Amino acid sequence: MPNILAMSFEGTLAPSFDLRCLQPGCKPPDGWGLGFYPGGDPAAMVLKEPAPPQQSIRSELVKSWEHLASSLFVLHIRSATWGTNSTANTQPFERAFGGRDWLMAHAGTLRNRLAMGTGVAFEPVGSTDSERVFCELLNRSREAGARTLGDVGVERLHRWMLDLNEHGSLSLLLTDGRDLVAYADRDGEPDMWVCELQPPYGPLRFGDADLGVDLTRRGIKSRKGVLVASERLPFEGKVDATWTRLAPGHLLVVREGAVRTNLDPSTTLGSRPPQPLDVRSQHHVAPAPEHSVRYRVTHRTAYHYEVPVERSTHVLRLAPAHDRTQRVESFELRVSVAGQQREYQDVFGNHVHRLLLSVPYTDLVIESVSIVEACAVAPLRRQSLPAPSRIDHPWMPWQRHMLAPYLLPPELPDSQLEELAEYGESFAARNDYDLLDTLIDLNESIHREYAYRQGTTTVLTTAFDVYTNRRGVCQDFANLFICLARLMNIPARYVCGYIYTGPKAANTAQAEASHAWVEVYLAEQGWIGFDPTNGCLARTEHVRVAVGRSYVDATPTSGTLFVGGGAERLTVSVRVEPL
Repeated sequence: MPNILAMSFEGTLAPSFDLRCLQPGCKPPDGWGLGFYPGGDPAAMVLKEPAPPQQSIRSELVKSWEHLASSLFVLHIRSATWGTNSTANTQPFERAFGGRDWLMAHAGTLRNRLAMGTGVAFEPVGSTDSERVFCELLNRSREAGARTLGDVGVERLHRWMLDLNEHGSLSLLLTDGRDLVAYADRDGEPDMWVCELQPPYGPLRFGDADLGVDLTRRGIKSRKGVLVASERLPFEGKVDATWTRLAPGHLLVVREGAVRTNLDPSTTLGSRPPQPLDVRSQHHVAPAPEHSVRYRVTHRTAYHYEVPVERSTHVLRLAPAHDRTQRVESFELRVSVAGQQREYQDVFGNHVHRLLLSVPYTDLVIESVSIVEACAVAPLRRQSLPAPSRIDHPWMPWQRHMLAPYLLPPELPDSQLEELAEYGESFAARNDYDLLDTLIDLNESIHREYAYRQGTTTVLTTAFDVYTNRRGVCQDFANLFICLARLMNIPARYVCGYIYTGPKAANTAQAEASHAWVEVYLAEQGWIGFDPTNGCLARTEHVRVAVGRSYVDATPTSGTLFVGGGAERLTVSVRVEPL
């Protein structure tokens, strides 16, 4: 039987908790309690029951109630050591502080009760050693001028845990409704176990003879999550997830289904000032490149048809953009079939060639050769962003009018857009709605958590398909990023171009065809490139060619066959060479 269990997800889930220990013939625990935050509200809801009877009504409620939905859950099953079986002594404990409800669940036993000072703000209601630990942590937070776990600072909180651990076994869970902190007793009494869940997955259930948890009983959502428990709880069926022991004395911080910090006891030995719990310093903006880079880009497209094509028209977007971030030294377009050709700039500012071919052909080769200088320009200047840089940055009416095409999400069913919006919201929430940190986190997460798999998607694959299956290619990752950004009211556009991956790149496929990434419009910054396929900002390795609302607006080659053609064979090759 696990003494404590916590779950944090990137968005809301409605799991089912089956307290099997209350079934007939089983020995019931001394008490149980479940705390969660409905709808991400700062107010917690806690269901608890001391000395529960078999098949109690409350246990049936947490098993079947569809409104038991949250991104954060804390469960405690009690074996009493201190105090009577009463509501006051049943965990998780709850206190309001700093405009939020805090919850704590403790596994372990102190050798003696902590002495509470006089005149403290938080005093225990019951008689357990665990509640005194909770009150002590809250009183220390108040004395430090902190109102959230983030204000306390991760190293200072870790020192407090190690200090309280001197009084006896201390494995505990602590949350303010945003951050979930798990601390493992330094002597491993009891242990703490951690499991990270990565989608996609099907039905997902885990538990033992005393507790069963079904995460997908009310529908499968593609949610990443972190589980923390005092015992390893086996998964049912084939699930690609394993429990890892949290090393004794370690402190883990989780927010919105993502591990933010993992500190060991040696970390607190330094003299550095307290660091915030929300360690956003991991999101860094790379400095400007040291120098510009020149490339020769050769893009060759070859068509072969079984039946001669007598007349066709083609739209080509192959000429790289020329602006402050890159300069085009030369561009040459070669077409193997003679025809009429004209150039123009489309509504998105792309350089377009339009071909009309009236000579019959079975083979058509279109080749462009460009010499481009990628300029040494800083991709993003954090200090130049309006302060504060927030997700809810207001757009002026004329700005919104001009940016309207880049704020409209793709046409998908409402239920899919709602789930994607909730997914995007999880990135904003765990980054305190800071605009830049949210975008960088989104960019890095897609790179880290989605598999690059050629041949698994098509041009018809939607952003929701990519989110659900967690795989695709650069075009798919760009589409997902754009959809999530627009659902967060951030203007985003599709970029088609090329990338130099180097001679020893792990994923050379990106450099052997057109590459896709994203640009978002930031106030007082302009269009800034994010490459979710590689988890980086667009820099001197990227050569931009065309932009648009989606792939359709920026596709390198497209056309219409009016007469003839039959079966088509297409080959595309791209070569990017530094000069």
